[in-house]
Amino acid sequence: MHILVTGGAGYIGSVTVRTLLDAGHSVTVLDTLEKGWNAAVDARAALEIGSVGDRVALDRVLPGCDAVMHLAGYIEVAESQSDPGRYFANNVSAPQVMLDAMADHGVDALVFSSTAAVYGRPVGIPIHEDAETLPINAYGESKLAFEKLLEASAETAGIRSIRLRYFNAAGAWPDGSLGEAHRPETHLIPSVLTAMQAGASRFEVFGGDYDTPDGTCVRDYVHVCDLAEAHRLALERLEQGGPGGVLNLGSGCGYSNLEVVAACAEVSGCTVAIEIGPRRAGDPASLVASHDLASSDLGWIPRRSDLRTIVEDAWRWHSAHPAGYGKGRPKAPPAEPGPDPKAGGRG
Repeated sequence: MHILVTGGAGYIGSVTVRTLLDAGHSVTVLDTLEKGWNAAVDARAALEIGSVGDRVALDRVLPGCDAVMHLAGYIEVAESQSDPGRYFANNVSAPQVMLDAMADHGVDALVFSSTAAVYGRPVGIPIHEDAETLPINAYGESKLAFEKLLEASAETAGIRSIRLRYFNAAGAWPDGSLGEAHRPETHLIPSVLTAMQAGASRFEVFGGDYDTPDGTCVRDYVHVCDLAEAHRLALERLEQGGPGGVLNLGSGCGYSNLEVVAACAEVSGCTVAIEIGPRRAGDPASLVASHDLASSDLGWIPRRSDLRTIVEDAWRWHSAHPAGYGKGRPKAPPAEPGPDPKAGGRG
């Protein structure tokens, strides 16, 4: 299949692109490079610099595509609270243009990068896909709005979609060649590791008075390579005529912010003093997934999503790339097996 991957120069997008290429698919990446990195795009993929809201660019890249993986979008919870209009414009209005273009070009399959933020403050843990969706931040609201737009597009334009609700993406490609490089970085694991790498004396954790065992937020961390594999499986399900729907992607295990900092210290051999700061706007106390549906419907197994493996892979990336990505595009990786087929905020 030939796949258009929007946001394919970003963290999850770049790992997904490589996973698709390794599985024998061909890929075109559409990315503005506002948040992504040219150097993160696998050399085997074609790169088109442009927006999902740019109809001219879409008319260039959609012909010949069999499906779209939509990973482009803004992801920072706190920023969404301070500038919600920007999030709805980028996460809902712009990709509406993409849906119209898909319909015009006869591309009827889409895998969407959604989020656990659509659940808001869940009543029960673990969270199942039929849990009530009551987002408490504009980021989650914008993602849920696009999910609803996709549901409507199934009726009006025949676009079949699988909406993948990520929990906290983390980790890196196991050899350290692809990883997380946000500017600014707001996710917990890379923020802690970067602080430790820089020899920082203190690290701020947002909130210490939540109703959790140690007072800090609890999150479900899922390895970025496991996420990428779920995208491939969802794509192939649609290719085979399978139904669309919503699937959670998480490990099923929750770790507090303090537990994550301790794991980072153990793996890196570095320490940093913890400073408990105020809560961050829009953060629920606990988010832990049930991934039973993804396992039964896709055959998906989160093979690398134990916390130790996630942190080890992330540390390998940060150790090799203290300044993130350089200029240019990487060479295609050697023909070796890949890994077994909003990382968490500081809450």
